[in-house]
Amino acid sequence: MPVYKAPVNDTLFVLNDVLGLERYNNLPGFADATPDVIEAILGEAGRVAEEVLFPLNYSGDQEGCTRHDDASVSTPKGFKEAYKAYRDGGWIGLAVPEEFGGQGLPYTLHTAVGEYTSAANMSLMMYPGLTQGAIAALLVHGSDEQKATYLPKMVDGTWSGTMNLTEPHCGTDLGMLRTKAVPQADGSYKISGQKIFISAGEHDLTDNVIHLVLARIEGAPEGTKGISLFIVPKFLVGDDGAPGARNAVSCGAIEHKMGIHANATCVMNYDEAKGFLIGAENRGLNAMFVMMNEARLMVGLQGIAISEIAYQNAASYARDRIQGRSLSGPKAPDKKADPIIVHPDIRRTLMTIRAFNEAGRAFLLWTALKSDIAHRATDEKERQTADDILGLVTPILKGVMTDKGFDHAVMAQQVFGGHGYIEEHGMSQYVRDARIAMIYEGANGIQALDLVGRKLALNGGRAAMALFKEIGDFCEENRSNEKLSFFTKHLKKGLNDVQGATMWFMQNAMAKPDNAGAGSTDYMHLFGLVILGYMWAKMAKAAEDGLASGDAAREDYLKNKLITARFFMERLMPETALRKARIEAGADTMMELAAEAF
Repeated sequence: MPVYKAPVNDTLFVLNDVLGLERYNNLPGFADATPDVIEAILGEAGRVAEEVLFPLNYSGDQEGCTRHDDASVSTPKGFKEAYKAYRDGGWIGLAVPEEFGGQGLPYTLHTAVGEYTSAANMSLMMYPGLTQGAIAALLVHGSDEQKATYLPKMVDGTWSGTMNLTEPHCGTDLGMLRTKAVPQADGSYKISGQKIFISAGEHDLTDNVIHLVLARIEGAPEGTKGISLFIVPKFLVGDDGAPGARNAVSCGAIEHKMGIHANATCVMNYDEAKGFLIGAENRGLNAMFVMMNEARLMVGLQGIAISEIAYQNAASYARDRIQGRSLSGPKAPDKKADPIIVHPDIRRTLMTIRAFNEAGRAFLLWTALKSDIAHRATDEKERQTADDILGLVTPILKGVMTDKGFDHAVMAQQVFGGHGYIEEHGMSQYVRDARIAMIYEGANGIQALDLVGRKLALNGGRAAMALFKEIGDFCEENRSNEKLSFFTKHLKKGLNDVQGATMWFMQNAMAKPDNAGAGSTDYMHLFGLVILGYMWAKMAKAAEDGLASGDAAREDYLKNKLITARFFMERLMPETALRKARIEAGADTMMELAAEAF
């Protein structure tokens, strides 16, 4: 059966040694997040993940959700109790402002906790995860009355939230949506239409479900300019703040899908359901994108989480499974064979996943910190720079982390050989669960197009130039440090490749947009490699500093960190040249075949 151990020490290394979270004590909520507090919170989050959530992951996958004749949905056995434990621990409101019942702690800390809980039970954690996104949208765009009505119950987990975008005939192209909203005399709207692929759309974990629904008000312009966002609660909320009459919204079916079986992915039917406008008419995408961007970061987190738990199980299996002899001579002469951990190709697999996981964790927390700075800093320039970089790297984080998360789940499964293909070892579930993260919240090809077609050129390329400068400055500042020159040399080569690819787009994509489309996925992964390399260079510096300070308690840990950093630079970083070459091949051959030739 599978195993999981929350990587608390590695998270603490990133937060304390690499990011220096204490340096941000001037930001609201950070002063309360002392190193002792952070360690205690992460330790307890790890315990909840390991002891409460993880034991239900396999059984939940096997049982799945059940839709009943009255359109209600039951979650798997044990989920209600586990959700209650998570809710009662105050985890949903960890980073939510105190005025709405949250704890006001850094979003960075919430993100760290999210890795553990998603790795332990991705399906279960999607229920409060969707609520987090709905909370974020209401905090920014909800009226004071809406915030007072809905947020406290959502923050304490009594109510949950969803996002309703996709319809049977349209996914990414939201301008085609048909769900309509008819104004009523009391200021509400009647919402009618059908939404599909709605995660956590109906379930038995909370007393109410607050749906955020995109719809078009009668007479609104066609396309995305005519879309509005509405609150459509499962139960209408009475004057006393309690759930009252059932609204005309129901689960028509649960999707039968490849993975995340324990999360109810629903077809939702709206039959003149009562809804309430969020923000201004025809500005729904502005409000929904707050939720979508939060969700994209959380989906990137899922990619890392699945990669981590798949790695832990593969490494455990490789230490125990005996098969064949080491090429350099027996390593377990008292046994009939050596454990497969001695074989270079098994090492290649495990080191590749490990190097990604540790850098990906740093990338995720570094990005979350940018979000905290963008939302909490008092200096306008500091906020703007952080917000610029946050916007730029969000599609990279979502796309690269989930592409690689799936790849690594497959690689970890391969370590098991035939045992990885059968259900009892759990590796099949990780492969199946990881696959959806590449698709939802914008398929990864869309993330790449968003990066190249919109984010890169935004504000005259201000974000990209700021990030290139940050990485370049790091290389220059540490170039003469003999212990770091190996890392900065490889990082600078990758930086040159992504800058060269960016320049190629500027010269070749304006007149011929297909060049941008053809190279967008390679560019996303090229940029992601450079950011991951930057994270490794920063971690190598922190590790060298720790060793120089005589940190005997972590000596082995820090030395292992440097070994993994070298592996990344030697084995994975050179891929930037390959990605650049593909980009510069352009679109001609790719677009030459006639459609009917495929």
